[in-house]
Amino acid sequence: MLSHSIRSRLPGCAACRIIQLSGYSTVRFLRSPPKNIPDRQLLILQRHPLSTQNVFRASRPSTLRSQCRSLTTGEGPGASKVSKEVRRSRILRFGFRVLAFSGGVMLFGFGLVFAFFVYDATTYRTDPDNVDIPVSQTALNPRRGGPKNLPIAEVLVDDHDCDMKLEQKDKPKLVILGTGWGSVALMKSLNPGDYHVTVVSPVNYFLFTPMLPSATVGTLGLSSLVEPIRLVVQRLRGHFLRAEAVDVDFDEKLVEISQVDCDGNRKNFYLPYDKLVIGVGSTTNQHGVKGLEHCNFLKSIDDARQIKAKVLRNLEVACLPTTSDEERKRLLSFVVCGGGPTGVEFAAELFDMLNEDLFRSFPRILRNEISVHLIQSRSHILNTYDETLSLYAERRFAHDQVNVLTNSRVKEVQSDKILFTQMEDGKPVVKEIPMGFCLWSTGVAQAELCRKLSKKLEGQNNKHALETDTHLRLLGAPRGEVYAIGDCSTVQNNVADHILSFLREIAWEKGRDPQKIHLTFGEWRDVAQRVKKRFPQASNHLRRLDKLFEQYDIDRSGTLDFHELHELLVQIDSKLTSLPATAQRANQQGHYLGRKFNKIALAVPGMRSKEVNFESLDESVYRAFEYKHLGSLAYIGNAAVFDINGLSFGGGLLAVYLWRSIYFAQSVSIRTRVMMAMDWAKRALFGRGMIS
Repeated sequence: MLSHSIRSRLPGCAACRIIQLSGYSTVRFLRSPPKNIPDRQLLILQRHPLSTQNVFRASRPSTLRSQCRSLTTGEGPGASKVSKEVRRSRILRFGFRVLAFSGGVMLFGFGLVFAFFVYDATTYRTDPDNVDIPVSQTALNPRRGGPKNLPIAEVLVDDHDCDMKLEQKDKPKLVILGTGWGSVALMKSLNPGDYHVTVVSPVNYFLFTPMLPSATVGTLGLSSLVEPIRLVVQRLRGHFLRAEAVDVDFDEKLVEISQVDCDGNRKNFYLPYDKLVIGVGSTTNQHGVKGLEHCNFLKSIDDARQIKAKVLRNLEVACLPTTSDEERKRLLSFVVCGGGPTGVEFAAELFDMLNEDLFRSFPRILRNEISVHLIQSRSHILNTYDETLSLYAERRFAHDQVNVLTNSRVKEVQSDKILFTQMEDGKPVVKEIPMGFCLWSTGVAQAELCRKLSKKLEGQNNKHALETDTHLRLLGAPRGEVYAIGDCSTVQNNVADHILSFLREIAWEKGRDPQKIHLTFGEWRDVAQRVKKRFPQASNHLRRLDKLFEQYDIDRSGTLDFHELHELLVQIDSKLTSLPATAQRANQQGHYLGRKFNKIALAVPGMRSKEVNFESLDESVYRAFEYKHLGSLAYIGNAAVFDINGLSFGGGLLAVYLWRSIYFAQSVSIRTRVMMAMDWAKRALFGRGMIS
């Protein structure tokens, strides 16, 4: 940098530049020195060894100062020529830098392309892999047994594929039913090599369900939402069977598996287990409504594909000259039954597609005939969200001309219309809407396997899901062996029903009957700790133990008797809500079981199949499951709403980008993240894919 002394001696000099080399400072002219400055007057600067500023040492400095001033102020015969050369040199330098930067970018791009082709060349295999793999005769010819005398798959055909698989052949057999959020989270949390893992599912992929509405209209490709389940199982050196679990024999620890061969014949066999995790998901709740065969559902990739095909078919038929005006209006009437997140997001995606991409490919007259209706049985859509978000979503839909019908219940679905009842003046009035497409999205119901298991197990009283304890163990099944996670299950929070188990140990120490014991405040505090440990969800309601003790000590005796404690726990039960049937809950349950199973494996090093008593280990090595609600979010048509830990807000495109970012981060692999980003870019550049 120039020192103050240099700036003061050469003010505004544009004809020269001060540079410093190796502790010395010199003056260097932009091009050749002007001819009107003698060589002997060239300035030489040297840093003074005893000063922090540069000191001038030059011959005839006053003459040099005047010459430099003449160059910068336009005085003298060579001033105009030098200023032109200065401007020209600046333009040339700028052009050179632009060319250099462009060349560098092009070289970098060519380098990336070349590197990709080099990598691509290494992915092709020209020599066949003819390595002989030994296969156990037991795998090819399994023995028969079990209640139905079916083949028992004790050894699988790929158990001898490699040495690592061979080593874990005798590990405890962990069978996972389903490939949903809970099952995949469990597999991603397990340590490889601790268990002999077998995954059973009728589909061979994991589906990213939160973004499924986007796939129905072409915003995202279907392949961007699925991850091959074999890639997930491969990390655990596990096995995958594309089949369906139809029953479980808990006494002999056998899962009955059904599969369809190439000829279409159904064959069944048994799969043994030491630990069984049931994560088969749920089906759509039909609520006893007639005519649902005329509706579409949104639970799988096939559902999304069928919805897209039907929407586009309606648009194509509406363009035909043989289609009447009345029929065209019916075809372009889209109805969504259910105001939850799935129904709301599908309605939003459908409107966006019709509003943004329809005019590019279809006659504009169709846009004036299209109508989107959303039927909700409650007073607001998104009724599980904060009320301000529900109102915001309704205002947004009103702006987008999406007809929201609240306090309405579907009575019947016909091939060309929907009959529903709506309350007017306290009385139900039957109305109808012409319908060309209907999506049914109104809650969940039990899968067939879960219904069968709930009938054979004692203590299963819930008609909508399998009941588990707070350690996710299936009630009625042998403890420590069978678990249920995800939409197919619900955690039982009946704190009051376990009052005797809470009091039994204290009563045993006192030598008294648990039902006749009177708890002091210290003993009540001990009971509260036991309740928190077994039912973590009750912790928020047991913060002020002193106030609870005082409130329920009705007789003011300074103690709580059995009936007073029962009333206290019943009150806590009433405040506990069932866990939501969401991907968030299933994901947390899967990670919880994965960490628990890892702890069990650490507690028993070298454990082998049928040699471990899991009942004694299960509860001692890991705490009970505690659900932590991280928030809810929904897309509502070029806008999004968020309900996160009491913070509720909604917004336009910035909120949409935040919504995308959250789901982008939750995607299960780099491959799906890259494909999602590419799909969003394609939508912005070329629009949605209007083909089926």
